[in-house]
Amino acid sequence: MTSNKKIAIIGCGNLGTSIANGLLEQPDFSAQNLHITKRNPANLLYLQDKGVRVHSDNMIATKESDIIILGVKPYNVTSILKEIKPMLDKNRHTIISLATGITLDEMYAVVDREMVVYRAMPNIAADINESITCICGRNNDLITDDLVKNLFNSIGFSITIDETLMEAATVLGACGIAYVLRFMRAMIQGGIQIGFDAKTASQIVNQTVKGAAELMIQKNMHPEEAIDKVTTPKGCTIVGLNEMEHQGFSSAMVRGVLASYQKIAKD
Repeated sequence: MTSNKKIAIIGCGNLGTSIANGLLEQPDFSAQNLHITKRNPANLLYLQDKGVRVHSDNMIATKESDIIILGVKPYNVTSILKEIKPMLDKNRHTIISLATGITLDEMYAVVDREMVVYRAMPNIAADINESITCICGRNNDLITDDLVKNLFNSIGFSITIDETLMEAATVLGACGIAYVLRFMRAMIQGGIQIGFDAKTASQIVNQTVKGAAELMIQKNMHPEEAIDKVTTPKGCTIVGLNEMEHQGFSSAMVRGVLASYQKIAKD
């Protein structure tokens, strides 16, 4: 799918670099088909050794690519689109924006309304090829959808959603990693308090969270179903869970998700 496509990642920051690394790990993808640009690309020059075209010229990257991934900050999306617009060909190019909160309509205010344009929201687990990436597009077809999903499957797993859910996807998939990490930090702190050193507590918590996630994925279970398997009558698990709920654990999580969503919606 992506093996014969030329791809440009414009404004190649952390997510862009993770995508580049994911593509380079694909056995059928040629590094020579990848342009990555950045205003100051010094910290990306190591990728040249792998055959990637690393530079700061967005126009050249656009001209020589089929898929344009915009990895720039939201406030730079419009200016970058205006910059590369003279090189865009509606019959050739597919544009994918990674910017939070920039709608398809806002991008179409700059580019030809017949162009194929997508929004995509990966998360930082892209760095280890474990991202969940939510995607929506316009003027797309099944072939283009498969192409874009294949691209993001190189850094994890991708799903298509309606654009009206993209901000919600940002909260649940991107902000959500921070929520989980904060929960893990709290578990580690509790582990230290009951006797473990920090390193051992981290090892136990890390694998426990990984195991819980894999259990949900592989068994296709609802969390409460798995919880029922480890909560015995008068046991220590249910005592701990009930105490957390008395302190507002689930409520705090839900309120945090809503607060992040309201922040995006407000901005």
